[in-house]
Amino acid sequence: MTPISRRVPWTLIVFLIAMIVPWLGSRYDTFLATQIAISGLFAVSLNLLLGTTGLVSFGHVAYFGIGAYVCGILMKTYAVPFSLALPAAAVGAAFASLVFGFFCVRLTRIYFAMLSLAFSQIVWAIAFKWNEVTGGDQGLPDVPYPDLDWMTSIPLFGDFGIADQFYVLTLVVVILCLAAMQRIVGSPFGRMLTTIRENPERASAIGVDVRSYQLAAFVVAGGFAGIAGALFGIFNRGVFADYVYWPKSAEVMIMTILGGIQHFWGPVVGAATLVVLNQEITSYTEYWSFVLGAILLVLLFIFPGGIVGGLSAGWAWLRRRRKDTVRAEVKSA
Repeated sequence: MTPISRRVPWTLIVFLIAMIVPWLGSRYDTFLATQIAISGLFAVSLNLLLGTTGLVSFGHVAYFGIGAYVCGILMKTYAVPFSLALPAAAVGAAFASLVFGFFCVRLTRIYFAMLSLAFSQIVWAIAFKWNEVTGGDQGLPDVPYPDLDWMTSIPLFGDFGIADQFYVLTLVVVILCLAAMQRIVGSPFGRMLTTIRENPERASAIGVDVRSYQLAAFVVAGGFAGIAGALFGIFNRGVFADYVYWPKSAEVMIMTILGGIQHFWGPVVGAATLVVLNQEITSYTEYWSFVLGAILLVLLFIFPGGIVGGLSAGWAWLRRRRKDTVRAEVKSA
């Protein structure tokens, strides 16, 4: 993390900018911003494994889906309030990641990745077949919005519709989660995860219990993914088996890599880029998947370290050029 990024309160800045969307934007803008916020949280939770710990998980979507199902079932079937259903979703996803992670962290590299994918496929099969609980291939439609009538009594929020109210709620939850993850990454625990990523053998040699740290990262990432899934289920007004199918893991992996895994805000930028591109391209051509793939390839070639990585490198180059220019002027003087 650069000195500039330490001085600038990016979390607060992003929150304040995002908060003005319901006032200045259209309903479509609010819809898009809600999707970006949820996808950004999901991508950052994956990056806790991928960028911070060095674990390539192809099955991270399992915890996203588990969180969505837990929250959806509690709110729709049992009329549990959102304030209880959301933490339950996080706990359910974290518990599942604890069970699955116990086996996954015993393997390394490609074997770890494939085992994580295998567990996600098990979760998908359960969601697709367990009709009595998950609704099977029909899913759980009509998941209710949380009761947000209290928001109308707050100045400036009185004229908000339910979609705007849910966006504000989503934004607050996402920002709090991102702030918590940023603290985790910058804590001694996060620095130990980075050490394990760089050289797990050396970390083990100096007495670090590598598997325990990796499992802890797995559980934390799974819990935050569960929160993202719970929000997405409400936002999409339903929970379906597609939420835990493997293409969803590929999508969040693309977001994370596109934005830049070495930067905390990289996955958020990648999520925003992919969501906007997807929405815009699909409105212009039926061959949106081909066009989107071509654009992503170009972006990855232009920014091999991700969009944020490329911009950071460009900013560092400009600063060096400016310093060199100043030095040359001083010498000539």
